[in-house]
Amino acid sequence: MIKYNKTKYLILGINLLFLGLFSFEGITQNIGFEKQIDEKIDSIISLLTLEEKIAMCHAQSKFSTPGVDRLGIPEIWMSDGPHGVRGEINWDDWGYANWTNDSITAFPALTCLAATFNPKLSKEYGINLGEEARYRKKDVLLGPGVNMYRTPLNGRNFEYMGEDPFLTSKMVGPYIQGVQQNGVAACVKHYALNNQELWRGHINVEISDRALYEIYLPAFKAAVKEGKVWSIMGAYNQLRGQHTTHNELLMNTILKKDWAFDGVVISDWGSTHNTKEAALFGLDMEMGTGTDGLTTSTKNTYDYYYLANPFIEMLKKGEVGVEVLNDKVRRILRLMFRTNMSENRPFGRMNNQEHIDVARKIAGEGIVLLKNEDSFFPIDPNKKMTIAVIGENATKSMTVGGGSSELKAKNEIAPLQGLQARFKNATIVHAMGYASGPSAYGKVLSSTLNLEKLKNEALEVASKADVVLFFGGLNKNHLQDCEGGDRQEFGLPFGQNELLNDLLKVNKNLGVILVSGNAVEMPWINSVKGLIQMWYLGSEAGNAIADVASGDVNPSGKLPFTFPKKLSDNAAHSFGKLSYPGDSINQYYKEDILVGYRWHDTKKIQPLFAFGEGKSYTTFKLSDFKTDKKQYVQNETIVISGDVLNTGKFNGSEVVQIYVGKPKSKVKRALKELKGFQKVEVFKGSSNFVKISINTNNLSFYDESISNWNLEKGDYLIYVGNASNNISKEIKITIN
Repeated sequence: MIKYNKTKYLILGINLLFLGLFSFEGITQNIGFEKQIDEKIDSIISLLTLEEKIAMCHAQSKFSTPGVDRLGIPEIWMSDGPHGVRGEINWDDWGYANWTNDSITAFPALTCLAATFNPKLSKEYGINLGEEARYRKKDVLLGPGVNMYRTPLNGRNFEYMGEDPFLTSKMVGPYIQGVQQNGVAACVKHYALNNQELWRGHINVEISDRALYEIYLPAFKAAVKEGKVWSIMGAYNQLRGQHTTHNELLMNTILKKDWAFDGVVISDWGSTHNTKEAALFGLDMEMGTGTDGLTTSTKNTYDYYYLANPFIEMLKKGEVGVEVLNDKVRRILRLMFRTNMSENRPFGRMNNQEHIDVARKIAGEGIVLLKNEDSFFPIDPNKKMTIAVIGENATKSMTVGGGSSELKAKNEIAPLQGLQARFKNATIVHAMGYASGPSAYGKVLSSTLNLEKLKNEALEVASKADVVLFFGGLNKNHLQDCEGGDRQEFGLPFGQNELLNDLLKVNKNLGVILVSGNAVEMPWINSVKGLIQMWYLGSEAGNAIADVASGDVNPSGKLPFTFPKKLSDNAAHSFGKLSYPGDSINQYYKEDILVGYRWHDTKKIQPLFAFGEGKSYTTFKLSDFKTDKKQYVQNETIVISGDVLNTGKFNGSEVVQIYVGKPKSKVKRALKELKGFQKVEVFKGSSNFVKISINTNNLSFYDESISNWNLEKGDYLIYVGNASNNISKEIKITIN
C-alpha cells in the first residue's frame, strides 16, 4: 500500500504549472485561468513556512529576492532601466560585476519619448526594451518613471515624461503593455511626489488633495487601470508625515483599495524605514535597506531588513496578523506566475538591428525644433562647406552617469560621429570649447583641462567656418541631470553662455543644439539662428541628430514641459524656498494645481518656449475643426474633428492638441488643460482628417468637499491648436 503524501502531490502540481499548464497568454488574458492561478497560489501558501514567506518579502542581494528551493519556487531578478537594462551589479555592493555579455541598446530618455506625443511609438519602445530585459533573464524592469516635472532643477526630470498628467497617462500605458508582453513586469515609479532629488530621503510634502489627485496621481492610476502594471515602486520622500513607500493613504486606500491594484509594491532602494508601517501600509517587497549586504556587518544583513526578522517577531507576538503576510506573498506569487513561473514566456532578444532602428526612430521623432531663423535648418548634406562643431556635448557619452538609469551601451554614436557620417561633402572641425570634468556619482570632479585654451581653440575654428553648430546644455554628472542631487543653477554650466556670446562675435551663422532633460535659461536666444532640443538620445544619438539636421527626418517633437524665461517664472519657485526646495524638513506645494503651462496660462506669464511647442520644416494649417454637437451630459463623448493641411514643401507630422477650460467655474481652475491629442502625418500639399474624442467625465475636478470627482454644469471652451500657446480655434460647448 502506497502512503498518500499531500505535500508531494501539491509540489507536483506546482511543477506542472511551471511546465506550462497555464500559458503566459492565458495568465494575462483569461479570467478563468486567473481564478485557477489564485487557487493554486492559495495551495502554495499552505505549504510555505513562516520563514519562507518572510524571505520572499525582502532582498537577498542588491537586485534579487529569494525563491523557495524546497518547492522549486524561483528567485525574482530585477534591473534598473527605464531607458535600457542596466549592466550587472555585484551581489552585495554597488560595484559593477564586469560581465562581458551585458551590453545593451540604449533607448532615448523618457523626456524624448514624451516629446514624440506618439503612444504607438511608446508601445514599440516598451516591446523592444522588454525583449532586452527578457533576454537578460530579468523578471522586473524598474521603470517607467512618471513623476511630474515641477521644477527645472530636479536632477531626475530626464527620466520622466514631463509636466502634464494627461500626456504622461497616455504614454505610460502602451510602454507598460509593451514591456509586459515579454513576460517581464514593468515597475512604475516613484509613487508618489518624488519631484526633487535634494533631501529626497526625508523631505515631507504638504499638498492639497486636489493637486494630488489632479496632477500627481493620474499617470500612476493610468499605469494601473489602463497599463495593467504588475509592480509599483514606492518613493523616498514623505507625504503628510509618513514615508510614501509605506503610506496608508497612498498604498492601502488609493492604490490597493480604490484602484484595485493586484500587483507588488516594491520599495525604492533604502526607502523603507519602519517595520510596522511597512507591514501594515502596503509594502510587499523590501529592497536596498542597508548598503553593505552580507559582507561586513551583522546588523545590515538581509535577514535584518524591516520585513525580515523584525517582521517575524511582530507576527509571533500577534502584533500583526498572518493574513497581512499572506497578502504580500499572494501578490509576489501572482507576479511570478506572470513572469518567471510562466513556461511559455518569449525568449527575448538583445542588440539586434530592429532595436537599433526603433531607438533611432524614437530619437528622431522626439527631437524638438524650437527656432529656425532664415531656415537655418536643415543643412544641405550635399553642399561643400566647413562646419564647426563646438562643444563637449558633441562627443561626451550620455549613456553613462545619471545615477541608476546609467547604461552599458554596446555602441553609442556621438553627435560628432553622426554628423561626420552624414555630411561627407563637408569639412567638419570639432573643438570642445568647454569642459565639465569626469562623471562621478555623488560628487563633482572638475576638469583638469586648460579652459582658456579650449575657448580660444573654439573661437579660432568658428571664425573660419561657414556654419557653427554649438552642442551645449547639461550632462549626466552630479548636480546636472543626475539622480541624487538637483541642479544648482538655471543657466548653462561650465561657462557656456560666455562662450556662446564670444562665438557669435566671430560667426553669426550659428545654431544651438541643447543636450538635456531639463529647461535652461537662454540669454542668447535672440542672437542664434537655430535651436534644437535634443534630449539624451541613447545609442543612436549621433545618427538621429544628423537625420534631423540634414533634413532626412522632418522634426515633429513637441515640448513635454514649459521652458520659463527665468527661474522665478516657474510656479514652484515663485512662492519662495518653502515651496522649493523646502526647509529641509517640510515643503509646501503652494502652486497647487497650477503646474507648468497651467501656471503660465492662468497667470499670463509668457514662457520662453511653451508646453506642446515644436516647429517643423514644413507648415501646417488646422482647418474646419468643430464638435459633433454643442450640448452634452455626464459620461458622454465629445467628438472634435477637422483637417490638418500641409501647406509647405516637405512631408511632415503635426500634433493636434485639444485643451479644455471652464470659464466662471465655482472653483479655481487653470485657464485650460490638455484633454486630447493626435499625431498625424501629412504629405506636402495634402490634408488629413483628424477625429479626437473626449469623455465629459474627464472634465471633472477633484472636489475636496465630497472627496470625489465632480463634473460642473455649464459652458466650457475647447481650444484647438498645435501648442499650448498657439490656439487656432475656440469652440464653446455646454454640459447639462
